[in-house]
Amino acid sequence: MKKALALPVLLLLAGCGFRPMYGSALEPQLAAIYVEPIGDRDGYELRNRLIDLLHSDGSKAGKRYVLKVSLDENSQGIALRNDATITRYNQTLNAHYVLTDAKGAVLTEGDQTNLSAYNVAVSPYATLAAAQDTSKRAAQDIAERIHLDLGAWFRRTK
Repeated sequence: MKKALALPVLLLLAGCGFRPMYGSALEPQLAAIYVEPIGDRDGYELRNRLIDLLHSDGSKAGKRYVLKVSLDENSQGIALRNDATITRYNQTLNAHYVLTDAKGAVLTEGDQTNLSAYNVAVSPYATLAAAQDTSKRAAQDIAERIHLDLGAWFRRTK
C-alpha cells in the first residue's frame, strides 16, 4: 500500500519542479567557501558551525569563495524588580555577511539577526553560564540561516 502511494507523490513532485536545495549538486560549491576568522567567542562559535554546515575543512587553500562575517552584539535589561535590579536580559546578535569570489568581487551579502533572552540567577556564575549559552545558541542559529541563504543563492545562480 505504501509503495503504491509513494509513486504518485514522487511523480507530482517531479512535475512541479521540486528540487532539493542540498545534496550532491550544491555540496562542492558550499565546501569551496573559506570562512574568515571572526573575533570573540560568538564569532568562534559561528565560524566553527558554518565550517561544519558547509562541509569545509576550514583551510583557505584551494577555496573558490571567501565568506566574511561581522558580528554586533547588544544586551538590554528588560525586566526589573521594585528595587531596580535587572532580572532578565534580551540579547541581540546581528551578523552581516559578504560572499566574494577569489578575486574579491562581491557575489552576495546579507544580514541575519537573532534575539534571545536569559534570566538573572542568584548565583553570578549561573547568570554568566546562561548568558554564554544564549550567545552560543544565537551564533549557531545565525550560522544555520547564513548556510540556508548561501544554499539558496547557489541554487538560483548555478
